[in-house]
This record gives sequence, structure tokens and C-alpha cells, in this order.
Amino acid sequence: MKKLEELKTFEDACQVEGLDPEKVIPDFSVYPEEDREAMAAHAKLVIIAKAANRLANEMQPWSPNWDNGKWDKYYPWFVLGGSSGFRYGGYDYWYSYSFVGSRLCFLSYKVAEYVGNQFIDLYKQYFVK
Repeated sequence: MKKLEELKTFEDACQVEGLDPEKVIPDFSVYPEEDREAMAAHAKLVIIAKAANRLANEMQPWSPNWDNGKWDKYYPWFVLGGSSGFRYGGYDYWYSYSFVGSRLCFLSYKVAEYVGNQFIDLYKQYFVK
């Protein structure tokens, strides 16, 4: 796999990152049952974000540099409610002086939009109970 558009599943992301999808998600059984699905979805989204950024960056790892205020960082933006329920609603960029980075941001609008649409069900599991 060499193109972002080929990234369709969590298993694809694991392949890009060289991970075993059967072993990479931690055991969340020690946490309250109502939180486990969201925690597993977050763990999967972190791997998907790494893979998507790598594919969009000529197979080189990418992580946001929060010290560089001129370097935009993007993340999917969702709309919850109304007649359409939970849906992808666009993207945004973030500017921050934080020394703690987000694991779910992307290097471009295109990547944020693609992942937000392609993995909307995982985002829903993560955000909505």
C-alpha cells in the first residue's frame, strides 16, 4: 500500500505501520464496561492516524511540531445531532503552544477529510456513547 486512498480498514493501517492487528489493541477489560469500546476505538484511530500521515508523507513518519506555530495541524470536525445524526462536517486546523501533541491530527486538510469520512464509524464509537 502506497497511497492514502488505499487505506480502508484498521487492518490496512496496521499493515502500513508493521503491526499485528490481533495483538496491538490493549486489553481494556479492567476499565468500566461502558468505556471499553471508546478506548479501543481511540487506540485504533491513533494507529490509523499514524498510517494515514505516513502514506501522505511519502512513507515517512509524521508527527505535529507544536513548537512551530506556522505549521498548520488538521483534524476532522464532526456534527452531532439534527436530522443526519453523527456525520463528518469538515476540518479545522489548530495552533497551539502546548508541549503535549495530539495523536489524532493530520498533516493536511486532505488527510483529515479522508480519515474523517473513511473511519467515521470508529470516530462515532470514540465520541458517542
